[in-house]
Amino acid sequence: MMRKLKPKPVLGVDVSTSSVKVLELVKTSTSYRARCYGVEPVPANAIAGKLVSDIEAVGQAVRTAYKRSGSRLKDVAVALGGPTVVTKAIRIPAGLNQREQEEQVEVIVGREIPYPLDEVAWDFDCLGPVEDQPNSIEVLIVATRRENVENFQAVLEYAGLKGYIVDTEAMALEGAYDLLRDQLIDKGRNRTIMLVDFGSSTTTFSVFHDNHIVYTREQSFGGRQLTDEIMHRYGLSYEDAGRAKRRGGLPEDYEETLLGPFTKDMAQQVNRALQYYYASTTEHATVDQIVICGGCAAIPGAVEVIAEAVSMPALVANPFTRISLSGKAQAQGIEQDAPSLMIATGLALRSFG
Repeated sequence: MMRKLKPKPVLGVDVSTSSVKVLELVKTSTSYRARCYGVEPVPANAIAGKLVSDIEAVGQAVRTAYKRSGSRLKDVAVALGGPTVVTKAIRIPAGLNQREQEEQVEVIVGREIPYPLDEVAWDFDCLGPVEDQPNSIEVLIVATRRENVENFQAVLEYAGLKGYIVDTEAMALEGAYDLLRDQLIDKGRNRTIMLVDFGSSTTTFSVFHDNHIVYTREQSFGGRQLTDEIMHRYGLSYEDAGRAKRRGGLPEDYEETLLGPFTKDMAQQVNRALQYYYASTTEHATVDQIVICGGCAAIPGAVEVIAEAVSMPALVANPFTRISLSGKAQAQGIEQDAPSLMIATGLALRSFG
């Protein structure tokens, strides 16, 4: 079982198939301050399907991002995502003590998770009483194969760091979502908002109602698709294609032949996710606003294309509207990378509970 740990200063380290992002936050009198930030590309195929396949290559990327950040923290919060993580809401009897809860959940994990129990790392969180069943409480189980956690630990050890918290990407996004309230319609109160995280290989759709998550879904789509198209059309390496995508300098036909169609694909993915959501629920069945984040969210004009395609307001997430920035973080380009830092921000917030 994963340990339930007390809050302590931790470094948020978001490891994706395209890059490592390192973020350190500190508490201020009114909010938070981004003290340290670093980012480093991950070599092609070093992570496949959210699984680390080359510990040394990913570990070197983490080490470089960490050194670039200038942070002195060694304890780290990381996140697992995609098919590597199983989450399930269950109900157990109310009134149990901590040990009895763990015993009840362990039995259910052994029954519901399709791996031998000794190969599984798991944890749970009590969500609260069940309205129509006063003698029951709802519990969220999170589980993954133990080797997935061990691989991340090996990556961090290679970089000279220590894994203190293993979170999930969905929970990290939820943790950072609270920082977006000032950007939402009615600050999200009694509203239904879809947060779309365009990752490198996977896009995550999370629906929040009244600022609480009620739905999540992943689709196989991401910025890697655009990078691959740049590689093939212009004869570039994976690293050069990724760099050109972020910094510019591609031929004049790039926007018309590749970027424009890709932004339309982004809009189609959002439209498809909305239809899946509407088909899955009768509650909160009208989404009021789309918020996009992830690396692709920074593509000029993408949010406007999405808003037009789904006929509703859309905006680009910026978790730093309520976080002040140190000169060191600004120098590392944190403001330009803001839409892609939701997961890193959520992980860094684990320093505070």
